[in-house]
This record gives sequence, C-alpha cells and structure tokens, in this order.
Amino acid sequence: MKWNITRPADPQPEEMRAVYGDVLTAIAAEDERIVVLDADLMKANGTLGFKKAYPERTFDVGVAEANMVGVAAGLSAVGLIPFPATFTCFAARRTFDQFFISANYARLNVKLTGTDPGVAAAFNGGTHMSFEDIGLMRTIPKIVICEPSDPVSLRKLLPEITFRYGSSYLRLHRKPITRIYDASETFELGRGKVLIDGEDLTIIAAGAILVAEAIKAAEKLDAEGISAAVIDMHTIKPIDEELVVQYARKTGAILTAENHQVRNGLGSAVAEVVTDQIPVPMVRVGILDEFGEVGTQEFLQERFGLTAENLVAQARELMNKKTRVGASPARSHA
Repeated sequence: MKWNITRPADPQPEEMRAVYGDVLTAIAAEDERIVVLDADLMKANGTLGFKKAYPERTFDVGVAEANMVGVAAGLSAVGLIPFPATFTCFAARRTFDQFFISANYARLNVKLTGTDPGVAAAFNGGTHMSFEDIGLMRTIPKIVICEPSDPVSLRKLLPEITFRYGSSYLRLHRKPITRIYDASETFELGRGKVLIDGEDLTIIAAGAILVAEAIKAAEKLDAEGISAAVIDMHTIKPIDEELVVQYARKTGAILTAENHQVRNGLGSAVAEVVTDQIPVPMVRVGILDEFGEVGTQEFLQERFGLTAENLVAQARELMNKKTRVGASPARSHA
C-alpha cells in the first residue's frame, strides 16, 4: 500500500472547534475585517477565545439563526468578512433562504459554518442530525463547500476560505479528531488529496469520520489483495473533476463515503462527473433515505453503515460489479 502523504510521527487528537477558533483569532490579528457571529453557541462552536480577544468584533445574536445570516450579509456589504456559525441543522435548514438571497444572490462574502454534521450530533438526536445540508448548499450557484478531515487540513483550508471572495459553507466536525496529515502538507480549495494510491478501486471520502474509516478500509482491503486508492475530497463544491476522472480511469471503480444522505451529497457530485465523463461501476456509502436518531457516534456509525467494515463489504461487491462488466478482477497476493 503506497501512501501519497507524509504521515504525522505521533498523531494526537485535537478538538476541531478549538482549531477553528484559534485560526480565526490568528487571522483576525492580521486582518481587522474578520468578524464572528454566533447564535448562542459560542462555547459549542469554539469561538469564545475569539470573543475574548476581539469583543468588539464578536456578535452573539441569540437563538435567531436566520437573523444572524442577515446581519452577516449586512456586515459583508460594508466590507467585513463575517463568519457566522451554528449547528449544521440550523445553518442549513433554518438560514437557507437568508443565506441564498442575502449572501449568495447578492454576491457577498459570508463564510457560514455548520458544526456537528450528521451522526456527530449524537445525543442531540434526529432533529439536530443534518443528513441533508450539503444537498441544500450544493444547489446554490458558485458557492464553495468544504469539509476538512482533520485539524491540519482545517488549519490550512480556513485561511483559503477566508481570503477567497464569495460565500462559502464550512462543514465542521467540532470534536477531537486524530491528525491524518503532517503539518507540512499543503492544501488547495477544489483540489482533492490522494492519501493512498491504488490500482483496483478508488474510495473517495469526505469529512473527519469517513476519511478515517476509508483509510482503515484500504488497509483491510490491502490484506485481502485489493489495492484501494483513498482520496480526501475536502472540497465538495467545486469538486475536483480532473482527479475523479483520473482515478476512475486508473482503477475502473469508484466507492464514495460520506456522513450525509447519498442523494445530492458527495456521492452524487462524484456520480455526476463519472456519468458525464467516464462511466465506471460505482457504489455510494452514506445515509440511505433515513432520518437521524439518538445514540453515541459509534452506535450511529454502525447503525447507518458508516464504518470501515461496511466500506470493505461494499468494496468487495464493487469488485464483483467491475468483474461483471469486463474489467480486471482484484489481484491476488501472488
């Protein structure tokens, strides 16, 4: 199994929300246009440190998320760079009209952040478990949608989001996550990262949960003689079409993995590229037209099949599909 990145020598879990707050605070020290807005969730979203450093550039609007995005649009209209943040369920469902019209249609520069995506909402349950937020945001013209997979990628991508003019949606896992990348890695919005090279199939994953599970799955598949490439597709819109086509052509089979509905999320974005440009057998792993429920993240990953074990099972089935359509079967250990 060939790794395409430098792996950290001693990976340690870090809170993604702490990284988010620290990076914004550091950027704000250099650029007075940075402002933060919240809807009574500053501790949950990791922005209390920013408030302490820059109280005059921090706005807590209370439990009024739609208004928060409207205020952010107004701040952008006078030249500031606003970062409104709330749980994904509120960021997507409750603010959608304001974000669509006041921020995006108006060609403004609002950096909306949704935290606790999908099963990461855990004990907050089905009402707070957003399996549809990427789907909603993908329908907005010209928007950037980014879901970093670890603290390093968040540190590197957040400044890119900040200084790219235009509205964006950052899908942020806020709890502790083990680093995948060494601090020396570089990132570019709209360009996926090949973590592991492979020949037999490609796993394209997004986000802190599924990229880690994809790596585990590739390791298990390697032990079975199946060479799986793993791509961290941290930018879901615009998706890296060139990389998708390259690995569809190279491996002849694509497996996507996401903490989201399989409809209109990462899997759909990849399928659109594959269908239009290079049809190959493909399987999408994610939520299959269901609502969320209460449970630990570990239980919910098992419940909805967001695990390395399920990815391995789906990869085996994908290899069978690949063989049936006339492509080369998986190689043996020999």
